[in-house]
Amino acid sequence: MRWMRAAGRGLLALAVVLTGYVAAGVPTGGAEPGGGRGPMTLATAGDLTGYLGPVLEGWNRAHPAEKVTLVELPDSADETRAQMITDLRSGEGRFDLLNIDVAWTSEFAAAGWIAPLECGRFPLESFLPPVVDTATYDGGLYAVPYVTNAGMLFYRKDVLDREGQRPPRTWAELERQARTVAPEYGLGGYAGQFLPYEGLTVNAAEAVYSAGGTILGDEGERVTVDSAAAREGLGFLARGVRDGWIPKEALTYKEEESRQAFQDGRLLFLRNWPYAYAGASGAQSKVAGKFGAVPLPGPGRAGTSVLGGSNLAVSSHARHPESARDLIAYLTSERVQRRVLSEGALPPVRAALYGDPALVARFPYLPALRESVLAAAPRPKSPHYEQVSLAVQAVAHDAMAQHQTPEAAVRRLADELAAIARRR
Repeated sequence: MRWMRAAGRGLLALAVVLTGYVAAGVPTGGAEPGGGRGPMTLATAGDLTGYLGPVLEGWNRAHPAEKVTLVELPDSADETRAQMITDLRSGEGRFDLLNIDVAWTSEFAAAGWIAPLECGRFPLESFLPPVVDTATYDGGLYAVPYVTNAGMLFYRKDVLDREGQRPPRTWAELERQARTVAPEYGLGGYAGQFLPYEGLTVNAAEAVYSAGGTILGDEGERVTVDSAAAREGLGFLARGVRDGWIPKEALTYKEEESRQAFQDGRLLFLRNWPYAYAGASGAQSKVAGKFGAVPLPGPGRAGTSVLGGSNLAVSSHARHPESARDLIAYLTSERVQRRVLSEGALPPVRAALYGDPALVARFPYLPALRESVLAAAPRPKSPHYEQVSLAVQAVAHDAMAQHQTPEAAVRRLADELAAIARRR
């Protein structure tokens, strides 16, 4: 999943490649003895809006002896993760601070690649409570939340208003409207991100969580997915494709394809991240001024989103870890978090900003997003998260493509996750 997205653009570019980074004269090598303070590097996925550079310039002006160099890695989460892990395994310490996907925290901590942090050093009590859990592993704090995210249901407000109906709060309501209302207007019913990649892991986990189930417990040591709730969650998605209110084309959608389908006026409902709001409101959108966004529905109650976003972690081989920890405190301060939203169009982790009148006026989805984040849950925690995600997305796709029944798919997933858990 692309967790550093620019609102309305959807794609993140490679701005600085590693060869350029080394050629620029940034020193490499392991942590210096006694070198708690000094220059740093911050490795992150690309920042297409360009907000992060000016934010770091503010730090550099105030800390001339502890300047930070920004290293932007490829757009692809898999490539970003691979380049970070290559550096971390090498022990060279080229990266001091890492902006990592929230799902990677457990894996990086279990491998000893990132250093534990002191809870009291950071304003965790000021953050939205669920986001803090994404930064912990085995009872300890190994990162600090920087950006959060939660899935939302985008809907055609003009269509539902014309029908005298409210946006769905339950799966039954969504299914009924997707089956009956959407065809009357020549629309597909519902779509998410259903191509086999990280986005499908998120969508499948949300379906399982919303039904009251879980996938893993005890930091990945216990497999909990073989449940009636998991069968209900995967069954909801599989039934949608089988009965036609999820278009088969949606099985090829990632974030951008699904966003484009909605803003081109081809869908009644779309599950996506908040970044899609800006694009759907733009001048080129056919649904500008005609849509709304609400929390995800669930079976008989509100649904549960999966938390997205990123966390800041200090490399175990950081050259200047004290400076890196201070930089985390700076980047999670309320002033900078305001800029994360207003200039970067990324959901902040500071709870107070979601009720700020000026920000709500500019980003009207903030109250609904806050509700979604507060009800959200992290992706399954595991030291082997990559393998877990691959298993979830493969099984979910087979169920949605009607290659397996939801019941058989859940049993298969339980077996595959058990084999992964035994690798510890």
